[in-house]
Amino acid sequence: MTEIKNVTLVAEIDHVDDKGNGQAVIWRESDKGNNPRKLKLTIPQTLPGESVEVVVDNPDKRRRKVMPQEILKANPDRTDAPCPHFERCGGCVWQHWSYAGQLKHKTAKLKAALNGEGLDPELVRDTIGMDDPWHYRNKMEFTFSPEGEIGLHEQGNFRKIISLETCLIAGKNMVDGMLEVGDWVKEFGLKGYDKDAHEGLLRHLMVRESFATGEMMLALFATETPDGELAFAVENLVERITSKFPNVKSLLWLVNTDWADRTQSEDTHLLAGRDFIYDEMAGYRYRLWFDTFFQTNPLQAQKLVELALEMGKPQEDEKMIDLFCGVGTFSLPFAARVKELAGIEIVETSIESAKRNAVDNDLHNTTFLARDARHGLDEMHERFGFADILLIDPPRCGAGGKVMRRIGRAKPKRIVYVSCKPETFATDVAELLPFGYTLQTVQPVDLFPHTVHVELVALMSRVDE
Repeated sequence: MTEIKNVTLVAEIDHVDDKGNGQAVIWRESDKGNNPRKLKLTIPQTLPGESVEVVVDNPDKRRRKVMPQEILKANPDRTDAPCPHFERCGGCVWQHWSYAGQLKHKTAKLKAALNGEGLDPELVRDTIGMDDPWHYRNKMEFTFSPEGEIGLHEQGNFRKIISLETCLIAGKNMVDGMLEVGDWVKEFGLKGYDKDAHEGLLRHLMVRESFATGEMMLALFATETPDGELAFAVENLVERITSKFPNVKSLLWLVNTDWADRTQSEDTHLLAGRDFIYDEMAGYRYRLWFDTFFQTNPLQAQKLVELALEMGKPQEDEKMIDLFCGVGTFSLPFAARVKELAGIEIVETSIESAKRNAVDNDLHNTTFLARDARHGLDEMHERFGFADILLIDPPRCGAGGKVMRRIGRAKPKRIVYVSCKPETFATDVAELLPFGYTLQTVQPVDLFPHTVHVELVALMSRVDE
């Protein structure tokens, strides 16, 4: 029997998945006339409640990903995307969704995550959004195509690079720096890195900017050192960047020959300035290297810090542990308000930065330990004692049951949980309930407008407290 292809169907969007794509299910009669077949469709750039026309290739498959041909019934929060690259670029997925609609969805997503773990969804406040949800990122990693074009990956395709003329989520100065590097690459006919052939010169351009100090970093990741035949081109790059962008205080060339497609360095060359830039948050100064983790939305990150302080209520006679402390984003503001603070983080370079940042800000009541969370807690309890306040800010995968149960047995009075993934947050929090803790409040904050991500700050307290 000839396989049916290119069937036009009408799909009703039920919800969006974790990548921000619309999801629909269509039941179709099978060729044999027996039980109907279930076809699951992933339809990017659609919204819940919409009715869309799609053309499906091989509809007898169980799952297909297709683009909408026509929006038959639109979600009332649908809007026109302002970015000319939106339909192809993978930098953000929801420019077609009004910002108010995005915020409502993120609040509902968090409530659903809590409800799934038997927690009270009514504890979730409305998501705090931005007054201006554009040009909010202070760090971007752009990628070079094998032909030397610079841009971001295509939606759902890490082999294809979309050349950019602008980027509406990056800081404006960062975009100008990116475009200048792109012009330099074209002028000298330099090639980008081919991920399939594992050959070529330029891999990534990382751009960092401090919105507080105005300092910028440009870091080029390449497969060769910036000398020999490249020397003249690199000298030209240094001259044009330093003359046109006086706010670039760090210009780096980083050699990466590894097959892994990551912004890592085997050999770092300082082309101009210093190897770090200064940034500020909540009145504290931080040094940022190319591999330093720091919140990428400084305006909203400041709100996270303020909320954490408000919920944690640090007192000058209390001890505190900051778990997954990074470079001290939360450690420093809390250290200024408590008797002693201990930070734990598995990344050694982040711990060294945290120590340096504490000294730079004249804070001398801090102890920082480079260990994994589970063993770091045990060691810190022996060396430092038990904490009155514990702040936890884990990666997207969450802290995990073993770490949460260790926290529960340590019995801190108050636990401030900062999370970047509602599902793992809810799972972690549920682990603390048998230890006599109650979830008191959950405040989501939107650090990544036009994407699926939502951050939150929550407070848990012991019932007997």
